[in-house]
Amino acid sequence: MEKVSIKAYAVKHKLSIFNVMKMVKTAKLKSTLVEEDGKEVTYILLDDKIEKEVAKSIVPLSERESATIHIELRELRIAVQELKNEIEKLKEIH
Repeated sequence: MEKVSIKAYAVKHKLSIFNVMKMVKTAKLKSTLVEEDGKEVTYILLDDKIEKEVAKSIVPLSERESATIHIELRELRIAVQELKNEIEKLKEIH
């Protein structure tokens, strides 16, 4: 099995180091502690089966961006409608 650092794993899967640490702590990823220069360093053991499960659970960035864009677009449409209503009320006053 190949070993990679937490940071390398995070970069490879475009995840935050925090999320990778959570996956290690909840045993979703196999890991090992190695002592280097008097410090304990956590390495993730790469396994094809686990990698496939992790890949399925990660929401691609494009889907997240798309969902965010749709939410923002809806909010903008609501704000524009409110402004139009306010303009109409002001026109009626004058």
